[in-house]
Amino acid sequence: MKLTVVGCSGSFPSAESACSSYLVEADGFRLLLDMGNGALGELQRHCGLYDLDAIFLSHLHADHCIDMCAYFVARYYRHDGGRCDPLPVYGPEGTEQRLTTAYADTPTASSMSEVFDFHTVKPSTFEIGPFTVHTERMRHPVEAYGIRVEHEGKSLTYSGDTGVTEALDELARDTDLFLCEAAFTHGKESIPDLHLNGREAGETAARAGARRLLLTHIPPWTDSQANLEDARAAYSGPAELAMPRLSYEI
Repeated sequence: MKLTVVGCSGSFPSAESACSSYLVEADGFRLLLDMGNGALGELQRHCGLYDLDAIFLSHLHADHCIDMCAYFVARYYRHDGGRCDPLPVYGPEGTEQRLTTAYADTPTASSMSEVFDFHTVKPSTFEIGPFTVHTERMRHPVEAYGIRVEHEGKSLTYSGDTGVTEALDELARDTDLFLCEAAFTHGKESIPDLHLNGREAGETAARAGARRLLLTHIPPWTDSQANLEDARAAYSGPAELAMPRLSYEI
C-alpha cells in the first residue's frame, strides 16, 4: 500500500496544507480517506479528477468532508465524456443529506446520488476494492469512525477525529502505520471526547503496539513540534508529523 497525504491541517487549512485528506493506493485502486477544505485542488497533484475508485468519510464536520460539494460539481457537470458514473462513498448515516444541504442548490434532492453511491458506515468489517477495512465508532461530538485498511498482510489505521477510546486502541492493534490525530496540546486543552493531544496519541500508539506513528490534524494555531515531542515521550517507536504531498510505503 501507498499512503499520500493530500492534506493534514486540522479545523481549517493552513498556508501549507489543505484539511484532512489521505490517498491510499494498492493494485491500481485509489481510496480517498476524507475530503476536507482545500483537498480537491491538492488531490489533482496526485491523481486525475476522475481516477478515484472510492471515498471514505470519517465524519461530517466540514474539515473532513466539505470539498465533496466541489467534487459533486466536477462529477455532475462534466461535459467532456458526460456525467460520471456513481462513485462509492462510505460515510456516517445522513451523509447524502448533509452534503446536499451544504451544497444548498442541487438541481434535485437526489442529484448527489446520481454521481455518488452512498453506503452507510457502522462498526463493521467489509471490502472496498482490494482492501479489507474495519471501522469502529470513535469519541467525537458527531457520529465519527476510525478505519483500519488492510492489504496483503499490511495495515494502515486512521483515527479520524476522536478523544481517548479503547476502540481506537483495538483498531490500531499491531498496525504498520498509525495515522492519528493530535489536535490538542498536552496541558493546554482538555475537553473529553473531542480530540487527542500529542501525548494521548503517543500513549494510544504504545498501548496498541503500532509499528509507526504519523501525527495529523494539527490546527495552524497549534505547535506541531511540541505535540510531536509529547508523542515521542509516550511512544518509543518511530513517530513523525504527517506532511502534505509526502507519500509513505506500507
